[in-house]
Amino acid sequence: MPDGADHAGLIGPNALTQLLPLLERAGGARLRDRLLAEAGIFVLPDMTGLVDEAPVARLHQAMRAQIPDLAPALAWEAGVRTADYIIANRIPGPVVVLLRGLPVPLAAPLLVRAIAQHAWTFAGSGRFEVLSRRPLRVAIHDNPVVRGEIASHRLCHWHAAVFERLFTSLVHGGWRAREVECCAMGHPACVFEIGP
Repeated sequence: MPDGADHAGLIGPNALTQLLPLLERAGGARLRDRLLAEAGIFVLPDMTGLVDEAPVARLHQAMRAQIPDLAPALAWEAGVRTADYIIANRIPGPVVVLLRGLPVPLAAPLLVRAIAQHAWTFAGSGRFEVLSRRPLRVAIHDNPVVRGEIASHRLCHWHAAVFERLFTSLVHGGWRAREVECCAMGHPACVFEIGP
């Protein structure tokens, strides 16, 4: 399904599943369970389909509030794991081979197009937009993972890591993704620059 209309308020389960073992590794089952409870997650949802974005966002927000020093690295690693899962399980093998074999000027637009078509899996009820192609800048308007938060710094390490890992794995190993604007800082969208 190319748009997220049928998925409003839902997000891919990797936003949750890839974070849980990292929380346990960082602080044991006690930390993981405390953050889950704070997020209102008392029973894990069925992880075979999309999940409600609200408790997932609350978990990310609880992590940032309770363990602010560890949160960026944990979110980043969860994002890398999410991208690895997508490459291994959601992108057909021949497409992976094709993207890796194409020159960057051809591979990058194809990957951006695929990301835009499946944006609801990581943007939930937010709206994904390609702002420019050269340089590549993408935005998530009303990003549910930071919705309602106020911060003096950018918070979207999970999203940046997903983008960076997809592009370094499928387009060019030297590419990086960084968030340059964040809704939590009062910007109208979370904006990411992706490129060399």
